[in-house]
This record gives sequence, C-alpha cells and structure tokens, in this order.
Amino acid sequence: MVRAMRTITAIEAAKRRKSRVNIFLDGAFAFSLGAEVAEEQGLHLGQALPEPLIEELGRLDRCQRCLNAALRLLSYRPRSEVEIRMRLKLKRGFDDETIDSVILQLRARQLIDDAAFARFWRENRESFSPRSERMLKLELRRKGIAPEVIDQVLEGIDEDEDAYRAAQKKARSLSREDHDAFRGKLGEFLRRRGFSYEVASRAIERIWRDATEQPSLP
Repeated sequence: MVRAMRTITAIEAAKRRKSRVNIFLDGAFAFSLGAEVAEEQGLHLGQALPEPLIEELGRLDRCQRCLNAALRLLSYRPRSEVEIRMRLKLKRGFDDETIDSVILQLRARQLIDDAAFARFWRENRESFSPRSERMLKLELRRKGIAPEVIDQVLEGIDEDEDAYRAAQKKARSLSREDHDAFRGKLGEFLRRRGFSYEVASRAIERIWRDATEQPSLP
C-alpha cells in the first residue's frame, strides 16, 4: 500500500545545478525541485507531505522551469505567443497544460503582446533588412499573428522607400557594373525581398541616378 504521508528527511543542494535542491523522503531521494519553488512552498525538515501535495510540487516545478525557459527566450528579443508555445513544446518538451499556465503569467506581466511584437518586427525589418509588404505579411503569419493585427500594424508602409533603402547597401557591391548588369542583379535582389517588378524598377533607377551624379555609388 502507498503511504498517505511521507516525511522530508533531507533537503540538499543539487551538485550539478545549483538552482535546484534534492528532496529526500523517509531517508531516500524522492525528487528534485527548483530552489525557489522549495522556498516559496516553505519546505522544511520533518515536514509531512501527502501524495497530492507531492504531485502539486511537481506541477509547480514544471511551471517554474517552463516560465524560466520562456523568460530566456524573451531576453533575446520579443516573440509572438505562437512562437513561444512552439519553442516550449517542440524544443523543451513541456506539456500543453503547463504552457497554458505560463502563457497566462506572461500575458499578465505584459511580456507577450502580439501587436507589440508585430510592430517590433516591422520596425526591425525596416531598419536593418527592408522587405515588401507582402513578404512582411507572410513572415508575421508564420509567427502566428492574426490577420487583423497584421493589417493594422503594416498600415501606411511606403514600399518605394523601403525598396530604395534595401537596394542602397547592395548597390555598393555593384559599382563597377554597367547599367544592364546593375539593373539585372539589383532587380533580382529586390525581388528576393518580395518587391514587385514596378517597385524594384523605380528603386533601381533612383539608385542609378544617385550613382551617376556622384563619383561612386553611395
């Protein structure tokens, strides 16, 4: 028969992971917990633990580990809710119930917000790697952003300006090309960024005019 109560006989720091402690029940190792969970729950020597509480400690520990993993992901850059869910499930192996609990915590702390993430994504792309509106929409859909949020965030995009800025850096490597080669290579580059033929053509001619008015390309 399973005993209804088990007694904590030792709480020891884990040797390899200092953030965790090993819990011994009735003289034998039983499970490990995050040190913060053990402290929050007030675990102490001589404490009697019923089986339901042991199970609850396991749940709390999974939630804390999942939360820590999510916070590490967010420390690198903002992320969409779908992106976080996928990483926690597929890369870290957490179950859906645990992930749901963590997502609620992140929302409450305003650490995930798909509209804010979409704005970050647009601004980052426009600053460092301009894309067409069509490609931005595709990228955001892949991140799990709702269509209405995408439409709102991408409103007012100036594709001509974005294509021009995207072409400027690439054009520097084409300064020795004649007009036809310049146009062909830069056009292919812009089409890979999702810009239409018409938008790419306007940007290319603008860059070419800039180049002919100066000793070398900008």
